[in-house]
Amino acid sequence: MAPDNFSNVLQNFNTLNKEWHSARPDLAKCGSLLTQLKIALATTSLLPTDKIGQDTDTLVVARGTLEIGAQWSIAKKDIQSFQRYMTQLKPYYIDYSDILPESPYMYQLLGLNLLALLAENRLAEFHIELELLPPSEIYSNIYIKHPTTIEQYLMEGSYNKVFLARGNVPAESYNFFMDILVNTMRDSIADCAEKAYKTLLFKEAGRIFFFDNQRELEEYTEKRGWKTDPSKTYYTLRENDENHEADVFTVNTNKISGYLLEYAREMEKIV
Repeated sequence: MAPDNFSNVLQNFNTLNKEWHSARPDLAKCGSLLTQLKIALATTSLLPTDKIGQDTDTLVVARGTLEIGAQWSIAKKDIQSFQRYMTQLKPYYIDYSDILPESPYMYQLLGLNLLALLAENRLAEFHIELELLPPSEIYSNIYIKHPTTIEQYLMEGSYNKVFLARGNVPAESYNFFMDILVNTMRDSIADCAEKAYKTLLFKEAGRIFFFDNQRELEEYTEKRGWKTDPSKTYYTLRENDENHEADVFTVNTNKISGYLLEYAREMEKIV
């Protein structure tokens, strides 16, 4: 049986659902409605505690609220909020799967959560979450297959494939964590390059870091503190070191890529 205030909750949920799925949702309005609904969830029997006596209609509304909350968090670029919503959603997806109809957003959000764990390098948690999913979905569901494929690329050290995978995400929300992952990888490769070499050719830098345009590359190198030589052909990655003889701009392209990816693989093992 639904709780006494369910009609008010349902009205707020319908308003939230309509706003969120509008052409240009008002994030502030959605946030306010989510706050009201979260209070209702916390102070009534809408939250899952015991299957006995639970009304499926109330559970579906509660689940739908949390799903919109998770997506809203990504739109707001709030990782901690997204993680809180996913923690609350998992009982609906796992423990209540036998009494609730499957949500059309379930695998999209579970896959997004897997990608979030990869972006934060939480590999142990990534595999724990993966083990909770049906094996058939791991290999066939596009939302789950995407993060598992990315994880495989990372383990192989195939960073170039990760960069290219940005253009093949199963949902727009995945771009948020893909950008975080790509930026983390760039920093990792740059750290390795700074330890291994003193200079780096302009044309090699653009290829290695997979920037879409020259301006993005320039902004990144400025942030790293790399200096440009007067001829504008290479970057100086660090000051002269008499004990280090390697110099990137004298090494061929294939050798550069091999060294950088090898260093990246070793750093991944250490982490």
